[in-house]
Amino acid sequence: MSRPSISPGATATVVVLGSMMTVLDTTVVNVALTRLAHEFDASLTTLQWVATGYTLALATVIPLTAWAIGRIGTKRLYMLSIGLFTLGSALAGLAWSTESLIAFRVLQGLGGGMVMPVGMTIMVRAASPDRLGRMMTLMGLPVLIGPLAGPPLGGWLVDDVSWRWIFFLNVPIGALALLFAGRLFPREDPRGGARLDVPGLLALSPGLALLIYGLATGGERGDFTEPGALLPSAAGVLLVAAFAGRALTARHPLLDLRILRRRTAGSGVAALGFYTAAYFGSMLLPPLYYQVARGESATSAGLLGIPQALATGLTMQVSGRLLDRVAPGRIVLSGMATALLGFTGFATQVGADTPYWRLILPMVVMGVGVGSTMMPIMTAVNRGVPPGEVPVVSTLLGIVPQIGSSIGAALVSVVLAQNMADSLPDGTDTLGAVQGAGQDVREAIGPALADAFQHTYVWPIALMALAVLPALLLPRTRPRPGTPPATERREPVEAAR
Repeated sequence: MSRPSISPGATATVVVLGSMMTVLDTTVVNVALTRLAHEFDASLTTLQWVATGYTLALATVIPLTAWAIGRIGTKRLYMLSIGLFTLGSALAGLAWSTESLIAFRVLQGLGGGMVMPVGMTIMVRAASPDRLGRMMTLMGLPVLIGPLAGPPLGGWLVDDVSWRWIFFLNVPIGALALLFAGRLFPREDPRGGARLDVPGLLALSPGLALLIYGLATGGERGDFTEPGALLPSAAGVLLVAAFAGRALTARHPLLDLRILRRRTAGSGVAALGFYTAAYFGSMLLPPLYYQVARGESATSAGLLGIPQALATGLTMQVSGRLLDRVAPGRIVLSGMATALLGFTGFATQVGADTPYWRLILPMVVMGVGVGSTMMPIMTAVNRGVPPGEVPVVSTLLGIVPQIGSSIGAALVSVVLAQNMADSLPDGTDTLGAVQGAGQDVREAIGPALADAFQHTYVWPIALMALAVLPALLLPRTRPRPGTPPATERREPVEAAR
């Protein structure tokens, strides 16, 4: 007797549960780095590898997702990914040294890297064309809740319980995700797929890891031209470019980039890259501004960000439902315009003593714009994709935000460091120096420090404006359910083969 089909709602619940765990883990761990440095008697520079090792593992394993889905199937791969992440979490909670903690974080990353793209593939396949927007909106919940709940949860666990519980917390969640996935997801009979493109893998995975490492190092040191940042970044760019050349010509590449020749796919991926660089880069600035320029605690800085996160989450639910009835180009462009208005409004209000309500209001406007942009772009790219190409598209939509957020964070860090060096007196011209200065010194340099933050916002605003250009190419008329727009049906990829 065959098992009854799983409902889209149950599918979404299981996928969101696993994705929530991986996103929440990142934000929780970032809060705990200072405490971990004290516990293991290690420098913060060394402990940064707890975060960096995880990120590099993500970048290394994500490119394998599309091939692995063809070989293993979505159900088995999802359970394998969740299982590796949960095992890594349990071992990280038992870590006895800095080295062991970093190694177990890498294991977490190897599992966590595939969770989002595999989950997206599962949800796209489960959703009917007229409900794809609503289903994809649910994928945005982890991105909302992670930054919202992670910092206060991490702070509470570190301060009042134990740092080990920031990792042990994932174990029961992972066990539930495994249980539900095993019981609810349908059995699959993978057809084997194409042979693994080893040259492509050897170019893309190390290329992404080197590029992200170089960008992170440049942002941390405030200088992209420093050899420790420039050399890995350059090597990463060359390897990724070599992969792109192969992916456009090989018969069975690791990821078939010919998909991007389609207007919606190419413009959507480009818009997503610029947008994530702008958004995730800019999100570094408010907490630093509140803590460094305004003297607020980390908890207060997190609470001040809640209105923006709530606006993003609520708008995301509305935009997802609209996307099933309205053309994606219209929603995305209006969302970008709203986000740009909020970004610009916040930047112009940044000052040494600006009332907080005047800062929170434009951040809420920005949240409304963000909630109407990122997931609608991903939905537009996924809509009308043939079932066999869904894993490739999901993998690309996992890689691009990783690269975009790394570029944005590094760029903002370098620009802020340079603006502080130009604006502040010697001895107070770095974040560390300002945080270590006395209250009287901080009050004296407050206006100049606020100006440094304000001028840094120019770059995220410029990146977001650039995102508008490819977004103009997204469909502005809604196609018939289940069919791609007539101007881009299959031909580029099929012809290339």
